[in-house]
Formats: sequence, structure tokens, C-alpha cells
Amino acid sequence: MHGKPQEVKDLSNVRRLVTRRGPPIFAVTVATPDDIFVARIRGQGAIFVGKTNVPEFGLGSHSYNNVYGTTRNAYNPRLCAGGSSGGAACALATHMIPWADGSDMMGSLRNPAAYNNVIGFRPSQGRVPHTGSDLFFQQLGYEGPMGRCVEDTVRLLGTMSGYDARVPMSLRDRVATFKPVARRELKQYKVGWMGDFDGYLATEPGVLSLCERALAHLSSQGAVVETCKPDYDMARLWQTWLTLRHWTVCGSAKPLYDNPDTRKLLKPEAVWEIEGGLGLSGIDLTTAIVARSDWYRAVLRLFENYDFLVLPTAQAFPFSADIHWLKEVGGRAMDTYHRWMEVSIGGTLSGCPVVNLPAGFDAQGRPMGLQFIGPMGEDSSVLEFALAYEASVDFLATRPVLKESL
Repeated sequence: MHGKPQEVKDLSNVRRLVTRRGPPIFAVTVATPDDIFVARIRGQGAIFVGKTNVPEFGLGSHSYNNVYGTTRNAYNPRLCAGGSSGGAACALATHMIPWADGSDMMGSLRNPAAYNNVIGFRPSQGRVPHTGSDLFFQQLGYEGPMGRCVEDTVRLLGTMSGYDARVPMSLRDRVATFKPVARRELKQYKVGWMGDFDGYLATEPGVLSLCERALAHLSSQGAVVETCKPDYDMARLWQTWLTLRHWTVCGSAKPLYDNPDTRKLLKPEAVWEIEGGLGLSGIDLTTAIVARSDWYRAVLRLFENYDFLVLPTAQAFPFSADIHWLKEVGGRAMDTYHRWMEVSIGGTLSGCPVVNLPAGFDAQGRPMGLQFIGPMGEDSSVLEFALAYEASVDFLATRPVLKESL
């Protein structure tokens, strides 16, 4: 990475640069020291030239805030770029930077990658050591790489990942480094298509059909693609997500809520998350932990028959940048600010590696992606498949045409 410009997502600390995390609450302070993965990137010779935009505290898949404004879609600036790594994905797609880091709790590496037609990779739990006060329980969100191609994504992951004694839950094995060798043939793979979980998820018309066309191409290359469904109550998974998300956000942001001067500056979605955590009991948390474990076991049973599981990366195409979140998808009302992102929680709660790969564009030119989930720890296998998939399609060759104004 020697001499390469790098912009770090503005939820992470870069020595001598300001960290804002989106809201106007915090005083302008210069970060010190680097977060762990940032120090590794610096050690490889990258030159930090700025930060990439995020929603407040990374909450929501639309990167807007009152400090830096709204990040818009690389392919259509009237549309949103996704989030919370929306600034990273847009900067990457528009060639402002050669690759990008991001973080992912509820699809925040995957959704913006799909919306901007780039690669986003959420690594296995513990693959990239995170910097934070909680070393043991915070296992929902962590950092990962994005690239305009799979090779760049693999190379950045190699820099970011690896065991660190300061993070006891980080993985000790290393991912394979990129080597320009012959790629595996797609006919060696068997993929389970979970779609919308048999109608459970609300999806915008056109999303599933676009994804299924991409999977049909995968089949034409020899891969086996079958429809499958986890043996699990998906409504239970959503409640599990709400509990763990409320608990995680409340734990980190409650001091801001307790102070009347800062509470009034929090966006409504942040207040809702915190207040959702205030009433949780130990039994609530234990119930969610058991439910998450049951979900992992359900996913593990599917991996007995499939190499990878696949879902749409998002339930809707990129939408207007002027609205905060989708209130309705596919004729169904969305009851929370993030219900339209529910498709991402299965990958998150499994702890397994997930890669967003391009699925093409709809008739309006809006990008969409597919998220392929691999077995726990098999990051190299997922990325090896991604290389083979990328070589069989030409979606990444369609680059955005930049505009000087709206």
C-alpha cells in the first residue's frame, strides 16, 4: 500500500485526523492513537488523506448527518449511497481512493457496496481485531475491506486481519494472500438460494428477479443453485436482532442520552435504540443469546448441503437521497428505521463471512448485489469463490458517469 491514498471510515480513529462519527455533539478533537487496523494500514505505507462519511453513530443504511451532509450514489446522485459505509463505497466507486475500509453491523459493508457496484466483505467474527472498550461481548459489528475488484478486497483484508493480543477474541489463523493463479471453476460449487425466506421479507419489485438472473448465469457456468430455507422462525431472529442491537447501542450511547444537552441533539433513531435498551433485563439478553446460537446451528445444518448460502444484499434498490429511510417496501409498511435492511441480519448473527458481489442493474440503472455467506472461518474460500464469480460476469465493468451537478 506504499504511497496509496487512504480515507478511513469516520467511525474509526486515525492519528492526527478528526473523528466525528456523524453527529454534531462531539467537540472537534484530533484522534490519537490509530485504531488497530488503521495502524496496520499505516504500517504498509498508505497515506491518510481524509475520512469517509457515515450516518450518525453508523445507525441506518443511508449516510447523512448534520456535520458533513449527505453522501450520494455514485451512479445517480439523486439516490442514496447506502450505509453506514456509504462514504467509503461512493469514494471507491468514483475512483477517489483505490480501496476502502468499512465496518458492518447490519449490512454496512454489504449494502453500500451493492448500491455502488463494488465489493464489500464482512469477515468472520474475530478476523479483523477491533479497537474498543468491550473485548468480549461486542460481537455484532466489526471492520472489513471494500474494493473495486475482488483482488483489491483480498489484499486489503490481508493487511487488516490477524491476531492481536489486545483483542483476545481475534482469530489466530491467517487468510490466504492473493496469488494470481488459475481460479477454481464455478461448477465445483453448490449454492443455496434463500431469496426472501419464502415471502417473509418485503422486497421491492425487481430485486428478486434481478438476483435470480445473476444466479441463472451462475448455473449456466456449471454451479448448482438450489432454493433452500433455514429451519428457523425468522420473526424470532428479528426479535433477537432488536434485543442485541438495543443492548449494544444503549451500552455505548447512554451517557449522551442521560445528558439533556446532548440528548436533544441525537437523531430520533438513536434515541429509539437507546430507549429500547433501557428496559432490557438479563433474561431478555440471555434469551437473545440462546436464539442467536440456535440460528447459527440452523445455518450450520444448511452448510451440510451447500458450499455457500445466498440472499439479495438489500430488499430495495437505492432510493431518494432526500428521505431518511424507507417507510414502505413492496407494499408493506416498515415498522422501524432499519426493517428494510432485515435481509442483512442473518449473515451478521451467524458470525460467518459474507461477501457482496454485483448482481447487475435494473432498467433504471440502479445497482444491486448478492450476499454470499460461507462457513465460519472460511474467509479464503468465500473470496476464492468471489474471484471465480467476478471472472464470469462483467457487471463491475460498468463504471459511473460523474456529474458536475444534480
